[in-house]
Amino acid sequence: MGQCDQCPSCKNPRSNICFLNSLTSQGKSADGLMSDGTTRFTCKGKQIHHFMNTSTFSEYTVVSQFNCTKIDDETPLSSVCLIGCSFTTGYGSVVKTAEVKPGSTCAVFGLGGVGLSVVIACKMAGASRIIGIDIKKDKFEKAKELGATECIAPQDTEKPIAQLLLEQTFGGVDYAFECIGNIETMTSAIYSSNYNYGTTVLIGVSGLSKTITFDPMLLITGRTVKGSVFGGVKGKKFVPQLVSDYNAKKFDLDKLVSHNLPLEKINEGFALMRAGESLRTILTF
Repeated sequence: MGQCDQCPSCKNPRSNICFLNSLTSQGKSADGLMSDGTTRFTCKGKQIHHFMNTSTFSEYTVVSQFNCTKIDDETPLSSVCLIGCSFTTGYGSVVKTAEVKPGSTCAVFGLGGVGLSVVIACKMAGASRIIGIDIKKDKFEKAKELGATECIAPQDTEKPIAQLLLEQTFGGVDYAFECIGNIETMTSAIYSSNYNYGTTVLIGVSGLSKTITFDPMLLITGRTVKGSVFGGVKGKKFVPQLVSDYNAKKFDLDKLVSHNLPLEKINEGFALMRAGESLRTILTF
């Protein structure tokens, strides 16, 4: 996530979406271009656009100064590359967007790389109960290893998952995190939060033109629904701090890595991701 430190968004402590250099802004980066309106990639004479302001699926890249930050020299890049996106997204959604309090009850929908990062952060924040929800039960062991107190497979329950969580938590969880990007699970996450003081954080990115519908009484009673991009944090400041915390062994990123592949097998990595058979795959050059 870019950070120019000059626009109103960058100067606002509540925002982490730079107006000049964001994929969601009107800037050139939203079109896959550098700030001067050009790309720095070609393939066989054809113009190739930049991906997510970084284009790191290549041996060489050109990155805006707004998307770079300095980290500790001794840091192993094969681990902290996860801080560039997935870990920070999950971790920040807990500590910055939701501000999870000690003793809280949390539900995490989706136990992939982002969801497990949410689990790690919830544990570090002192949550007393962390409920992982996923249709792939082979992810439960890892989730519990990282801090989940219990896991539920929705297909194994007779009741809708939201109803089950409401009953098991006496009115709903304090915090619910949707880490999938599925409209149905987003709705379930909202319904599963406490009707009066529950907070739901939507992290997963849904398909284009998808809409979500729910009874407005869900919010009128006091619920809060928030969205979180890159964990709501300002990358140039927060990423170096996370790297330092990793080096200080405050959390273990290595447990989030399920596969290591050479760059030429990148499509195998995407296949593993789409099939839900990997947590995070690291590409080596």
